[in-house]
Amino acid sequence: MINDDLKYKIALSLIPKVGHITAKKLVAYVGNFEGIFKETKSNLMKIPGIGSVLADLIINTDVLPKAEEEINFINEHKINPIFYLDKEYPERLKHCEDAPVLIYTLGKVDLNTRKIISIVGTRKATTEGIAFCEKLIKDLKQREHNPIIVSGLAYGIDAAAHKAALANDLLTIAVLGHGLDIIYPASHKKLAGNIIKQGMLVTDFPAKSIRDKNNFIKRNRIIAGLSDATIVIESGGKGGSLVTADIANSYNRDVFAVPGRVSDIYSKGCNNLIKTNKAAMLTSIEDLEYLLGWEPGKKDKEAVQRDLFVNLNNDEKIIAEILKNHTELPIDSICLKCNMPTSKVSPILLNLEFMGVVKTLPGKAYKLISSIYL
Repeated sequence: MINDDLKYKIALSLIPKVGHITAKKLVAYVGNFEGIFKETKSNLMKIPGIGSVLADLIINTDVLPKAEEEINFINEHKINPIFYLDKEYPERLKHCEDAPVLIYTLGKVDLNTRKIISIVGTRKATTEGIAFCEKLIKDLKQREHNPIIVSGLAYGIDAAAHKAALANDLLTIAVLGHGLDIIYPASHKKLAGNIIKQGMLVTDFPAKSIRDKNNFIKRNRIIAGLSDATIVIESGGKGGSLVTADIANSYNRDVFAVPGRVSDIYSKGCNNLIKTNKAAMLTSIEDLEYLLGWEPGKKDKEAVQRDLFVNLNNDEKIIAEILKNHTELPIDSICLKCNMPTSKVSPILLNLEFMGVVKTLPGKAYKLISSIYL
């Protein structure tokens, strides 16, 4: 049986020339999914960004049969579609303006878990780059951070990141640039199967999508958007890894790059990210821990009595206001709500803790002690 609600959700994502931002506007203004396909042209044109041509495309679209085909494929292969208004939709991704309205997932992972990092890099990885990737992930496991590792299932660093996560019993997510009816590259089919058992495949492309190189550029926004931070391990002067880093920066997420010798071709991109202040230099897990506030074994400190007349700066006030409305919040949720990267929020929280305004709780969560200053 075809689920009509799901049919119209999928159909919305398939309308030609209707991007994800416009699709969200349609839902917001019309109020329901089926109504979008039954709305009059004049009413559609009242929606910001919807002109005569686009209104005609929406009214005359023939994507409903394709949506029904996709539902049959989903049911047959036990794929889970997640709409951007669903509770399971990743909160980090929801804060990205161009996030997809619908993603297709295969596997079982809580996409709103506490720690998620993306690791990307060149397809022509060196033995040194792969070794660094493997050691970093092993260290993350040994120091009990246990983050989900996100990458793109490509050759080189991507595959190394997935394999290292699996070897260290960490969950891993592969973001694809095509539908779930195929695996590309085909030689990674076995790897993809292992990821499904210990992680998840994610894509915003339906089955039978045309495989286009631009699709792999588009999927990079999901790699960046799912994560607290993006790590680039080896990259030439150009490439998809640098695109992912740029997207992560535009989302106000932390970006790290592994430096290399100036003569090494696959260190050029990383070195340039560091030189232009688009990425923090990453030489060991300690760099990652320090900037993300993931120091292992750090004990909670009892808050000291603060001066009631303490003056908070604007950023401190923003974070305090956020905490005022919650019993407690993990640092990643604070970052999302204030639209600041972890590397900026961590020292602010530390300063607020020293002033006796907030208290650190187990699991890197925070609570407001007093709101007298607000």
